Amino acid sequence: MREITATNPMIRRVVIALRRAYRQHHVRLWRDLMERINVPKRRRVAVNVSRINRYTSANDIVVVPGKVLGAGVLEHPVTVAALWFSKSAREKIAKAGGRSLSIEELIAEHPSGSNVKIIG
Repeated sequence: MREITATNPMIRRVVIALRRAYRQHHVRLWRDLMERINVPKRRRVAVNVSRINRYTSANDIVVVPGKVLGAGVLEHPVTVAALWFSKSAREKIAKAGGRSLSIEELIAEHPSGSNVKIIG
């Protein structure tokens, strides 16, 4: 596994939580997500709500290793976990009946990582 290279304390905390979850539960999803987050800021993804709408169905659980932006429309309820959310993205997710979580909250709710999709 790569050394933690981020200097942002929040990113470091998330990477440590993902590493701990991977070691405890042996779920490759957490390791993959950790490697996608532990990159320079210019390589992190930004996903619009329209992309989440396009690639998910109702009641899916999605994790974004970057930022969720509010461009587009969300037509069904989805649980979305990400590092950051724009204000409009949070509003659109809530309006569709979904939930926006931090990645640490997602690990606590779904430690086995089952039915979790990575978008980005």
